[in-house]
Amino acid sequence: MNTASRWRPGYLAAAVVFAIGMAGTTLPTPLYGLYQEQIGFSELMETVVFAVYAVAVITVLLVAGNYSDEVGRRPVLLCAMALSAASAGCFLLQSGLPLLFAGRLLSGFAAGLLSGAATAAVIELAGPGQKARAGFAATAANMGGLGCGPLLSGLLAQYAPWPLMLPFWVHLGLVAVAGVITWFLPETVAKPKRWPPLTPQGVTVPSEVKGVFTPASLAAFAGFALLGLFTAVAPTFASQALGVRNLAVSGAVVFSVFLASTVGQSLTQRIGARLALPVGCGILVVGLLFVASSLIAESMPLLVLGALCGGIGQGLAFRAALTLVSGAAPAQRRGGTISAFFVVAYAGISVPVVGVGALATWLGLRQAGLIFTGCVMLLAAGAGTYAARRPPTGA
Repeated sequence: MNTASRWRPGYLAAAVVFAIGMAGTTLPTPLYGLYQEQIGFSELMETVVFAVYAVAVITVLLVAGNYSDEVGRRPVLLCAMALSAASAGCFLLQSGLPLLFAGRLLSGFAAGLLSGAATAAVIELAGPGQKARAGFAATAANMGGLGCGPLLSGLLAQYAPWPLMLPFWVHLGLVAVAGVITWFLPETVAKPKRWPPLTPQGVTVPSEVKGVFTPASLAAFAGFALLGLFTAVAPTFASQALGVRNLAVSGAVVFSVFLASTVGQSLTQRIGARLALPVGCGILVVGLLFVASSLIAESMPLLVLGALCGGIGQGLAFRAALTLVSGAAPAQRRGGTISAFFVVAYAGISVPVVGVGALATWLGLRQAGLIFTGCVMLLAAGAGTYAARRPPTGA
């Protein structure tokens, strides 16, 4: 028993599981153009297919966001891996929109379970002197996984055979590895129950967290709206407006915003979470200005610059927000509180993006993108100003 305990994986292994699960959620991003050619659907339908994922995430967070606090982190993570594998199976079998929707729905269910349970597991598996590094590992696994999905599928679709199948077979292999790792993860919930009934919590936040939660969740909403724009619309814009039809390049552009987010997260601890929240919002506004400029000038360099700058701002603000929220939450309600935080964040990745798709059918993709960036800039500026004038207390 002692021998086994020495090699049982810790918080870095849990972060790897988190990253693999999240990578599966963005795997289809560069492939939507191929699906459009194969099936035939509009930009609005593309954003709806994307948003089904976010709706599923929010549903799980509302219904079962606190479930890992009851049953334990490991069973919830294993369930998430099974859902991720089922999602890949839907994409492998798809022959039209129904299985695309089913795949995105299952992917959203997996991400909803991972968002709260995996974040809590990574943080709780860290030793006393590792909490700050574990917090970065959790947010980096989230953003890094989301970024690696489109990069992997873009490269495979462009340079390997079976562009609509091989990415999902590779992901199934990675999910199998993640499942094995999860099986050996130590359980961090002290007295887990054996499959208690679901007790949907809605968006409930402990009273001691409410002062932190408002500015943190608003900043997360704005940052995730930027991520939603890049994962749902940027490849289409690059193809239609910029003439960039290389799927690897499209995947790399999406990857760049998540890579920049991870860099931003790495800087949060150096300047402190309270300062990083308003600073991150300010940098996010600058990044959105570059995105708007790229839409006007039809410039790929400006789009990449917007991805890098906006991603750094999103990463700074996101890690600061999650650090403050998780630090202020009581241990017995941490999973549920983190899930409530992600409900607001994923609302930012879905509602505005569907709005862009709807506007694009009437005004065109460029005008819709400009309206979107203007609205998100106002929100990010408002959240940053609020956090600067009333610094949140917490971790």
